[in-house]
Amino acid sequence: MALLELHNVSKGFGEGKYRTEVLKNINLSMEEGEFLAIVGFTGSGKTTLIKMISGLLSPDEGEILFRGNPVTGTSHERGVVFQNYSLLPWFTVYENVALAVNERYPDWTKETKDIHTRKYIEMVNLTPALNKRPAELSGGMRQRVSVARALAMNPEMLLMDEPLSALDALTRGTLQQEIINIWTKDKRTALLITNDVDEGILMADRIIPLTTGPNATLGPEFRIDIERPRDKTELNDNEEYKKTRNDIIEYLMDMGAEVKTKKTTNYRLPELKPIMPGKTFRKRKEEDKLKYF
Repeated sequence: MALLELHNVSKGFGEGKYRTEVLKNINLSMEEGEFLAIVGFTGSGKTTLIKMISGLLSPDEGEILFRGNPVTGTSHERGVVFQNYSLLPWFTVYENVALAVNERYPDWTKETKDIHTRKYIEMVNLTPALNKRPAELSGGMRQRVSVARALAMNPEMLLMDEPLSALDALTRGTLQQEIINIWTKDKRTALLITNDVDEGILMADRIIPLTTGPNATLGPEFRIDIERPRDKTELNDNEEYKKTRNDIIEYLMDMGAEVKTKKTTNYRLPELKPIMPGKTFRKRKEEDKLKYF
């Protein structure tokens, strides 16, 4: 049995003529221990998709199953890391992670909770910043806290919604490698939402594009048959990497061109009649000036 299954899932927002069908007939299956990346353009519905998988949103149609059971709300089984950190600003690094641990394991002793909290802070290399608050941290460090907090709850599946997109290139590369190392260590099932094809190839077992919305759906899957560990600098000389990257980018470009063509419309301008027939624009302008004298 697959760990995660989506069957004909659809989601829209609004009512009547203001309604937008964001996702349509999403079908997906993920095995335990797999690392999957979903790539797509901004606004295609990637965040809506991951919110439904996490249980924050309910689909309008179709069903989402986790271990064969319907997803009806949030659960510790599925840990989420969003792009915007969502840390409590008045709490330290330790307190932000400890809060999640306390919620997940309320019956543990204080000592056990402390050991567990420190373990995951150390895992993302933040022990030196243990007592700092989010305002004192860089963007990359804040995102590490988010990752540590999600992992400390021991989810069976880690959901990541563009967690690295707001970071600079160096920090992004460092955190990519840390996430890969964590995943390699315990093979926790991981779903990454990203708009970066290279990031998907570096981290995932397979990549599935999300077509542009409205009515976005999943496109064909691309298997990443590149041996791990994958080195960023060496990938540029890897023929399999070049082929996979070109195939995915070509698909996305073709999809974007198709959508652009569909949206191209020839508009006929309405006939414009003068407000005051028989008077020229200059004459009306002079009359308007006289009103103020």
